[in-house]
Amino acid sequence: MRKEIGIGVIGMGWMGLTHSRSYRQIPSHFPESGIRPRLVICADDVEERATQAQAMLSFEESTTDWRKAVDHPEVGVINITTPNHLHVELVEAIAAAGKQIYCEKPVGRNADKTVQIEYLAQKAGILCLVGYNYRWAPLVQYALQLVEEGKLGELTHHRGRFYSMYGSNPYGLLTWRFNYDIAGYGVSGDLMSHAADMALMMMGPIKRLVSHSHTCIKQRPLPIPGKRTHYGVGQEGDPMGDVTNEDNVEALAEFENGVQGTLGASRTMVGPKTDMAFNIHGTKGALSWNFEQMNELQVYLPGEEKYHDGFITLLSGEKYPHHGNFVPGDGNGIGYEDLKAIEAYQFLQSVLDGEQRQPGFAETLAVAEAQHAMLHSWESGTWEDVKSLREEQLP
Repeated sequence: MRKEIGIGVIGMGWMGLTHSRSYRQIPSHFPESGIRPRLVICADDVEERATQAQAMLSFEESTTDWRKAVDHPEVGVINITTPNHLHVELVEAIAAAGKQIYCEKPVGRNADKTVQIEYLAQKAGILCLVGYNYRWAPLVQYALQLVEEGKLGELTHHRGRFYSMYGSNPYGLLTWRFNYDIAGYGVSGDLMSHAADMALMMMGPIKRLVSHSHTCIKQRPLPIPGKRTHYGVGQEGDPMGDVTNEDNVEALAEFENGVQGTLGASRTMVGPKTDMAFNIHGTKGALSWNFEQMNELQVYLPGEEKYHDGFITLLSGEKYPHHGNFVPGDGNGIGYEDLKAIEAYQFLQSVLDGEQRQPGFAETLAVAEAQHAMLHSWESGTWEDVKSLREEQLP
């Protein structure tokens, strides 16, 4: 049975285009679902981006006023792919309209805003999903299965990180991600949120942590709105502006289940491209995964035969969750946008089922609570407990 869902996308930069393409993949990669996303309207405050996205992706309409997307009678799902500082206003309007939300991370500009957003959605009773797309790699889902089935024994250590060099060039543009007034905190909200979400999914809640941060590049060339992207580069002599949030964050963590861990994130480290990775250790085995080799999982599960005592490499394939929806057989890799297609499919399926699934705003609030403890640790220089912000801030 055909199940049509009207889609509105707000913010037509790289991520807005990625979300839109992901919806277009669902009918061909998940035909058994019957889901037919209908790209109704796209919105961007730069008219050229809005009209170009409409033409490229066959949206029925485009607009420079995001409210028209929220109020459109044919739209049931709104995608938020805008800078963080707009998210509260957007969620408030979407929740009031009773529409479902697929929001890119970080959801809130800071922890307080994340609490507010989670509350607005919960009060309105709407469904939501957050773009922690690395969760959906088939071998990450298999790793989670091994953890949940106890194959690693008692869990002992978790090492999570997201190291990237996208900001390592000192002439990389001063886009909104480097501006505290727009993005909020820097790499802790951007890349660390993925590492923290992965750790929470695999290990459960964090009890306490100690953390420090550092801003390596203090000034960057000013961008030209609508002309240069997040990955754009200026040159010597360009007008410069101040970077007002952090480039690097490291933390030691103790999870509630007793697991010891580390979490790290950097946007200026030279060498890593997209080193979004984890290492998990237990009393009976270990796992290691890195997005730079996302179709491989390192597994250490020694048996009684001592000659087989060592890590083996599993290659992703159709036996692992959703891989076969894209390519058959084993060793035929899938890529980043395929993970976004899986994510979009999961959300639309939850909308049809009327069932809130993970990761929603509740999961991103757990990430924000860990980040909030990190920020306090930067100031105190000591271990900080991870506390419920919902209980502290809401009536």
